[in-house]
Amino acid sequence: MHIFIAGADGFIGSHLISCLLNHSQHNITALDLHNNNLTHINSPRFTFIQGNIFSDDALLEQQIASCDTALLLAGVAKPSVYLSNPLLTFELDFEQNLKLVRMCSKHDTRVIFPSTSEVYGLSNDEILLEDESPLIVGPINKMRWIYSCGKQLMDRVITAYGLEHKLRYTIFRPFNWIGPRLDTLHDAELKRARSITQIIYDILNRGQVSLVAGGSQRRSFTWITDGIEALSLIIDNPDGKADGQIFNIGNPSNNYSIRELAETIRDEMLKVPAMSEKAREVEFISIEAEKYYSNGYDDMKNRVPSIDKISGLLGWKPRTTLREAVRLTLQDWENMK
Repeated sequence: MHIFIAGADGFIGSHLISCLLNHSQHNITALDLHNNNLTHINSPRFTFIQGNIFSDDALLEQQIASCDTALLLAGVAKPSVYLSNPLLTFELDFEQNLKLVRMCSKHDTRVIFPSTSEVYGLSNDEILLEDESPLIVGPINKMRWIYSCGKQLMDRVITAYGLEHKLRYTIFRPFNWIGPRLDTLHDAELKRARSITQIIYDILNRGQVSLVAGGSQRRSFTWITDGIEALSLIIDNPDGKADGQIFNIGNPSNNYSIRELAETIRDEMLKVPAMSEKAREVEFISIEAEKYYSNGYDDMKNRVPSIDKISGLLGWKPRTTLREAVRLTLQDWENMK
């Protein structure tokens, strides 16, 4: 199979490419603005192209026309960016990806698209079901929801292309995937990183971890390798079982609060000699969301995915506990030195 990946240098793309090259015979063409996370890859089945999803339409269409499957991974996925640059969030996550979906429909190229667990928003369902749970978002002046709305609209448009134009597609919804390369140290320095990266950085460099609203929000944390295994099954698509499906990819057994995540990180850092002193001295403080982010922030209390569909159709189940995921992330952090 020839796979084209747009937005390949990000967290998901860089891990996926390594997995596919190690465990399959697929040929991969990767496109992004840069290849910071891909410099270690050396394979005759891998080609990197520097390109811009906003402007390189001819290049993008050429690649989509020549591949079997396109993974559209280019997008904004940080709450700090939803709030500071909401128009960029919408333009990239919806408008530019819609352009690529239309190219895929034109050339009969299969699409694999990353939705998000945030499309469920403020749903009251205790367990979130891909085809049944209502998708509920907050008021317009809470700019947090522009990301969720853009992704939800893409889900609906892709499904409509499947119905009207026979577009072959699979949509997947990651639930708080964590691991190495989730965010950069520069992101964390600016307080723009996501949970695990920000907490580790703050323990080591600030001595203080800010927990928004006390860290009571609960998430179902998923180790990146478990998520990539699920995504690889979607790509392989045995007997076409993934066609026209939306899959949650998360770990309901790893449902913890942000405070519990921070405490787990601290406890695991106490076991690492180079980190233990900082971990012993760290202070956890509660901070209002409006102060940490801005007045446009809003949040959901909990997100627990049903994974019955992907388990039943593709045989996937996550294996990695939160504590093990934290330990593996800390090992990678140490190796970066």
